[in-house]
Amino acid sequence: MGVDYYGILKVDKNATDDDLKKAYRKLAMKWHPDKNPNNKKEAEAKFKQISEAYEVLNDPQKRVIYDQYGEEGLKDMPPPGSSGNSSGFNPRNAEDIFAEFLGVDEISIRWGRRNVRGFGGGENIFRTYSEGGGAMPRKPPPIESKLPCTLEELHSGSTRKMKISRTVMDANGRHTVETEILTIEVKPGWKKGTKITFPDKGNEQPNQLPADLVFVIDEKAHDVYQRDGNDLILNHRVTLAEAIGARP
Repeated sequence: MGVDYYGILKVDKNATDDDLKKAYRKLAMKWHPDKNPNNKKEAEAKFKQISEAYEVLNDPQKRVIYDQYGEEGLKDMPPPGSSGNSSGFNPRNAEDIFAEFLGVDEISIRWGRRNVRGFGGGENIFRTYSEGGGAMPRKPPPIESKLPCTLEELHSGSTRKMKISRTVMDANGRHTVETEILTIEVKPGWKKGTKITFPDKGNEQPNQLPADLVFVIDEKAHDVYQRDGNDLILNHRVTLAEAIGARP
């Protein structure tokens, strides 16, 4: 069946150029190897796939061939400037695509870097922070929001859908409002104060990383029971006769 470039970028087959840019930006920032030091091999593979998918779908000629013949069609595509049928499509270096996509101006403003691979140097925009190449983007404190739950939900579990709106930077570096539905699986036994974190779901701003969005479980008061740890307490008024077991 071949590689699904649309699936890799998480876009449909009618995706516009802006859709492709937005998808590539989001995924490339997430999977850049130097942002994933504890999972570098997987990140390198993902980053390479994302860059290859963007290179194909962002090029009208390659995209037409891919849509008609799939990955196999690209293998038969002559290299640029070639009149022969020698080697076909050969993906470019993923770092070069990344640096070219961001551009010098945005990298220097957003990441505090001037020299990156393909733009006057071979340094990496993420790695050089710890080497004194620029100021590390600041990550704001988490944004916390209460998530009220009934006692029944905390006993049996439930699925909650939370609609959020946040400011993001589009493919051209402009601010736009993005709406998203987050799914929270409330687990049986969760208590008041339990935190559910969605990394990087805060607003995007130049020279800083998006804040994490944190939902904090809050327990609604129950009409009958009170919770004490894993116990339920029921306060019930009885007469003296009922308390000593006397019959009316």
